[in-house]
Amino acid sequence: MKAKKGALAMSKGAVADAMATACETKKGEMTKVLDALAEVITKEVKSTGKFKIPGVCMIKTRHKPARKAGKRVAFGKEIKVKAKPACTVVKCFAVKDLKDCVA
Repeated sequence: MKAKKGALAMSKGAVADAMATACETKKGEMTKVLDALAEVITKEVKSTGKFKIPGVCMIKTRHKPARKAGKRVAFGKEIKVKAKPACTVVKCFAVKDLKDCVA
C-alpha cells in the first residue's frame, strides 16, 4: 500500500497534540516527552548501535567498509568506480507487529 499522493506526514506538533488528547495531558508536556525520547534514542544508538520502540520500529547502525577506486564489471559493461571512505549508516526497520497491522 502506497502513501496517498500529496499527503504529508504528521508534524511534531500534530503528534504531540494527538498524544496529549489520548493521554489527557497538555500538548507542551507531550512535546517535552518527544524531545526526551529523541535524546534517549540518540544516546542509545551511539553507544549500543541499536534501539527498539516496541510495536513500531527498530533503529540500527551498520558499518560500511571503505571502497577502493577501480573498475567493476556490471551487466557486461566495465564501469569506473570512485573510492569512498568507511562510514556508519543508520537504518530503521518496521517490527513485525507494525507490518502485520498494515499489510
